[in-house]
Amino acid sequence: MYAIIETGGKQYRVQEGDTLFVEKLEVNAGEALEFDKVLAVSKEGQLSLGAPVVEGAKVSATVVENGKAKKVIVFKYKAKKDYRKKQGHRQPYTKIKIEKINA
Repeated sequence: MYAIIETGGKQYRVQEGDTLFVEKLEVNAGEALEFDKVLAVSKEGQLSLGAPVVEGAKVSATVVENGKAKKVIVFKYKAKKDYRKKQGHRQPYTKIKIEKINA
């Protein structure tokens, strides 16, 4: 059994027991949350698609941690023009564990 959920402007294929990194959510570690934007659910080979969401379907998850990803260095320069610009970025994330899919 799997479901396709949408959070943070992205879509994820999830199963029970999966852990995944999503865009930062304003939820503390250890708290439970529910995703009700379920786009599709596959149960025993039967695929039910939503238009745009599946009615009554929810995915329950718990927050494992909030953090920041590794630093990405952005370095711009123009040859022979003495122009250099170094910039770093760390994307915040929320790590969640999928507990149950209610279809």
